[in-house]
Amino acid sequence: MNTSLRLALATLLPAVLVAQPALTIYNQDFAVVREQLALELKAGVNSIPFNGVTAQVEADSVVLRDPAGKVPLHILEQSYRADAVSVGLLLQLNEGQTITFLVRDKDAKEFPVQGKIIRSGYSPGGGNESPIIEVDGKLRFSLPGEPIFPALASDTVLKPTLTWQLAADAPVKLNAELSYVTGGLTWQAAYNFVAPEKGGTMDITGWITMQNNSGARFDNATVKLMAGNVNKIEPQLRQKFMRAEAASFPGMADMAAVTEKAFDEFHLYSLAHSVTLRDRETKQIEFIRATGIKSETFYVYDGVAKEQYRGWDPQSIRNNPDYGTQSSKKVWVMREFKNTKENGLGLPLPKGRVRFYRQDDADQHLEFTGENELEHTPQGETVRLYTGDAFDLVGERRRVNFATDNRNEVIDESFEIKVRNRKREPVEIRVVEHLLRWTNWGVSENTAEFTKPDAQTIEFRVKLAPDEEKTVAYRVRYATQPLPPTRGGSRPSGVGAGPNDNSAVSELAPQ
Repeated sequence: MNTSLRLALATLLPAVLVAQPALTIYNQDFAVVREQLALELKAGVNSIPFNGVTAQVEADSVVLRDPAGKVPLHILEQSYRADAVSVGLLLQLNEGQTITFLVRDKDAKEFPVQGKIIRSGYSPGGGNESPIIEVDGKLRFSLPGEPIFPALASDTVLKPTLTWQLAADAPVKLNAELSYVTGGLTWQAAYNFVAPEKGGTMDITGWITMQNNSGARFDNATVKLMAGNVNKIEPQLRQKFMRAEAASFPGMADMAAVTEKAFDEFHLYSLAHSVTLRDRETKQIEFIRATGIKSETFYVYDGVAKEQYRGWDPQSIRNNPDYGTQSSKKVWVMREFKNTKENGLGLPLPKGRVRFYRQDDADQHLEFTGENELEHTPQGETVRLYTGDAFDLVGERRRVNFATDNRNEVIDESFEIKVRNRKREPVEIRVVEHLLRWTNWGVSENTAEFTKPDAQTIEFRVKLAPDEEKTVAYRVRYATQPLPPTRGGSRPSGVGAGPNDNSAVSELAPQ
């Protein structure tokens, strides 16, 4: 074995002994990695390579220290190399050179062909082009065979590598801690709710899904999962620690797979056992299981959802007679449950996808009935989610009158909303109207009582017997000057903001 090849292969061997790694994974596609490195330093300058780092490390986030605080580490220089050896890289390093290509014929017989590398086609970070190889005075835009390269140089790296130049006053052995921030690691939660064919009681199973696309493998790693929206601008992530008591999830056995605690302004979930995360691997762990969760299904008809008003400037809203005349016939299906201990939950729920199923009594099969995204939800809060549109409920909305004065300071507008129930059982539909032309408005005529959940929304609750239709009508006046108080009531009750709007803009907004 020649010297150059021997030196290159040496980079495959750990420069230091590495203990069990630890990961804190954030649901924002990054993580903090901690490794224990057994260092043996000589007096003077020591060159220490470490090739267990990820391909997406933020090099300026690296912290190498003695966690015991006894040995000061003097880092004279740190370098990070991610140009791991590959066919493309070696073609680039040998551009302009003639090398041997091994060609196999149809009988698998091998014979050498000499080719000059005109262009490697390799570009670090992607965007590769076709290579150009000159063979017998002719150019080929592909490799003529398997390239046979000269021996590797002594500074070639086979994996992404951190190298430190450490200064030591005297020989010393220590267990150092390496910490850094890396991209390519993320996690998310997913929830499956199962309900019987009739009724609102549900069982819940929660999964944590971890994904490793960092370019490194972590064997038997201890894993923590941080939930919350961490502001990450600088490469280095700095958090304050605060004391908190760990609490096991309800509905789990004594040997919980995941435990949770408050951490700074976020929530930290710790896996009970070590996990091996291979590069390009997705791994799932069940973290919650509970039964008997009480929920409610209700219906909302928002003939012109707030999202349809986006893009209108205030002047157009006031002066355009066609504003707000769009209409939909869809009636939303909403699911609601309380995240409380009394309801079998009462724990911080990290954001994730929520899927709803119902069990068909005929064959006991589970049928998918809708899904949505859950935002980070503290314990004690109520969860409300849009899950789809009702098949047997219909709404119709039309404007029946529009008038304005000569100075455009007063606008009178009248609407008629019809809702129909084609189900075999009675229902209640919450009819929502958004009064957004001006801030000053008053309802002068209305055929049914309504509530006022916010400054520019009214809601009618319409009860319908099977196969019944009812009509709700109202007249609203907008003016540049304040109007008398609105008739019809003002008890807050809330409305939905729209099927794709998960913000908590009102009490019943989809989440």
